[in-house]
Amino acid sequence: MAAANDMLVVASHRELRRRLFDVLDREDHDRILSARDAAHAAILLAGRGPVSLVVLAFEGDGRASRACCEQLRAMESCRAAPMLVVFAPDCKIGPALLPESVADWLDSTNIERDLVARWQRVLMRQPAGGSSPVGPLRPAPEETLAYRFAFDDEDGDAEWVIVDPAGDRVLDLNAALLRHSQLAVTDLLGKPLAQLLGFEGVELEQVLGEADRHWYPCQRRTPHGTDTGQANARRVRHRGRDAVAIAFRSDRAETRGEAALALLSRIVQSGGGVDPHASTARLLVDELSLDYLALWSARPEDSATPIRLLQHWEGEDLPWPPPQEQVSLRRVLGGKSMFHVEDGRRLAEYDPLLQSLQLEGFAGLPLLDERRSVIGALLVGRRRGLGRAEIVEPVLHCAAARFAQSIELVRTREQGRAEGLLDALTGLPNRLLFNDRLETILREAHRTGECFAVLFLDLDNFKGINDTLGHAAGDQVLRVVTQRLCSSIRASDTVARYAGDEFTVVLRHIIKSDDVLRVAEKIVQVMEAPLHLDGGEELQVTASIGVSFFPDDASDADTLLRHADEAMYAAKHLGRNNFQIYEMSQDQAQQQDVALISRLRHAERNGELRVFYQPQVDAGTEDIVGMEALVRWEHPELGGISPGVFIPLAEESGLIVSIGEWVLRTACAQAHAWERAYGLRLRLGVNLSAVQLMERNLLEVVAGVLGETGLDPDLLELEVTESISIKEVPNLVENLEGLHELGCRIAIDDFGTGAASLDYLRRLPADRIKIDQSFVRNIGIDPDDEAIVRATIEMAHRLKRGVVAEGVEIEQHFEFLRANQCDELQGYLFCRPLPQSSFERLLAERQRLVESGGTVAA
Repeated sequence: MAAANDMLVVASHRELRRRLFDVLDREDHDRILSARDAAHAAILLAGRGPVSLVVLAFEGDGRASRACCEQLRAMESCRAAPMLVVFAPDCKIGPALLPESVADWLDSTNIERDLVARWQRVLMRQPAGGSSPVGPLRPAPEETLAYRFAFDDEDGDAEWVIVDPAGDRVLDLNAALLRHSQLAVTDLLGKPLAQLLGFEGVELEQVLGEADRHWYPCQRRTPHGTDTGQANARRVRHRGRDAVAIAFRSDRAETRGEAALALLSRIVQSGGGVDPHASTARLLVDELSLDYLALWSARPEDSATPIRLLQHWEGEDLPWPPPQEQVSLRRVLGGKSMFHVEDGRRLAEYDPLLQSLQLEGFAGLPLLDERRSVIGALLVGRRRGLGRAEIVEPVLHCAAARFAQSIELVRTREQGRAEGLLDALTGLPNRLLFNDRLETILREAHRTGECFAVLFLDLDNFKGINDTLGHAAGDQVLRVVTQRLCSSIRASDTVARYAGDEFTVVLRHIIKSDDVLRVAEKIVQVMEAPLHLDGGEELQVTASIGVSFFPDDASDADTLLRHADEAMYAAKHLGRNNFQIYEMSQDQAQQQDVALISRLRHAERNGELRVFYQPQVDAGTEDIVGMEALVRWEHPELGGISPGVFIPLAEESGLIVSIGEWVLRTACAQAHAWERAYGLRLRLGVNLSAVQLMERNLLEVVAGVLGETGLDPDLLELEVTESISIKEVPNLVENLEGLHELGCRIAIDDFGTGAASLDYLRRLPADRIKIDQSFVRNIGIDPDDEAIVRATIEMAHRLKRGVVAEGVEIEQHFEFLRANQCDELQGYLFCRPLPQSSFERLLAERQRLVESGGTVAA
């Protein structure tokens, strides 16, 4: 049997595996097992007992790493071990996409610095006896975002400690505090805050009681005495409870200048994120304990007034003098560097700003572009002096270079947009900008698993308009087409003028292909409307549209566009004024379908199928009242395969019968387990396909599953899509009435999309209807769809049917539906579909909130 402190390291890169091994080996553990992958780990763990820690490297797009994580969790030796994730240099995902069973994470650049501290922090959180994996240390959704980034920032050196409101117990602390204080986790967690921090001139109770982010002088304990500095407090929600977050910054700026320099260098290399100015400024203020920082942008060549991009002042509000009266600013914008480590007060004699600030340390550096022209200024200051010049000065020069680079980049982009990225006639993105946006969307989709569609649109017979009516008329047509296109899509979508009379569109966040087809059909119909030219002529301009899907049709931009273009030409060949979806050749499609069906036959047995659960919430209370069970397929080579692809194949091959029964049995068993654990009486929705509804033994199967799992039939709601024809399934009504007699509920899914909506409500024993998300997503965009939603809710209530709205994504959807008395809501605004473990964690968190008297919301 393995000793209690045996560890497992899993990484495919040899060098990364060696670094992890070396760091842990220095901690004197009996045995450290080092594996390339899960299969290798299984061999090493054969015959051994539980390990005390698993360190897993996440690499590439994360798919293989997530699969490895699940495989390790399935091994008896790793089931209860806390797991740390290390992001390899090539990893393209972030902490938000880690599996829920991961306890903590760090970047590979920080292995030597932070791995042991992270591991110690995880150990302190492990339940007594180590009988179950440690919960994730990533902040829960309800935690205050003000400190979330800084607390978990791998590259940050800001020190944080989380305490209960009375300060009697340290609840959590970050790696930077452990690193700088040189204290062990065991010295701090669970101990009173007073054993770590001592405030000067103010009582600890006052600091915690006010928690107003005011900086107070204080001392932080170290093994060798104390470090002087400043600390502030703010109220937060931490792991579901009220807490106070304390940020500490040391006065010893010179000893941390090198760390700041390294961090600034990494920011320059990475591009700095969405707001490089703010991120670099935050590092400077935190690492150098600055009281004042101001960043100015200027164009001396045209004598324009400089623009202040950002300013930080750690003090009371002041009457800020205009830039022309700030002598130091004018000198720096004139190209002169200023550096006063300890004698900054003498500048107050001639500068009204510095007279107000009373800074001992002050520095001003010009920001220079590639031609060495001044394009801005960086001013920083500190009440107690800046520290050792040989350390701090390189940091500030590095920061100034970063600020100059980002300002110049912004100006270059602005100039580029003005000169060549926007189409002059329509104002739309041109081909260059569209291709850039498409690449960005692709990178995000590879990281998040999002599906989207590309539309390629070409106007029919546009050349004839230019030839007969002139180019001015053609330009007017293109402007009207632009207006119609933009009115047909959502704000999150993208439309561009690709070339001439060709337009491209990206439709994002696609759940079903039908959503895209409705948009394409709408565009075709909108284009058909008569168009009146300034000269009085009336035209009818039509369009041919091709559609391709990511990831089903292609995984790269060029191929997606090519497929959409091919589909557009297919629409032209079919008479124009229509849309077509890209379809591979019949032989290719048949070969692919045969291969997928063959693999699908073994998917259930091989553990490739999983059931996810999406909450349904009460529109009034926002509490969870139900859930829909959704099947997912994780192909070992292809990764996640869209249900829109494999469900039709399963129906065509008849495999949907066995898969559907497996989903029903799995979901019912899980729902019954949650009912015993939480007693919430959550309704479980499970979809039935047309093939299942034609099975003669359907009632026996459902009754058998209910008896086997013990689930109350009243909690099971079987969903029937409106697209199923009563004529094609002759025993549909009888089967649904039989399910009703068993005590199950019936819901009509995708309501409003078929041609038999009223007939369904009249003839079927339905308890509720689910409004299709294609209507919900157009709330705030299409008044006609809003009217359909209102009418559907009113009609259903008159017939005493409940109503669930699908696809609720934004607050506007929520407010509209609640105002129109929709009963329940389902969509990404509240929660994405979750695997069983994540949904269970959601229910457990809800239970804790209820027991603590908190507000319950999905």
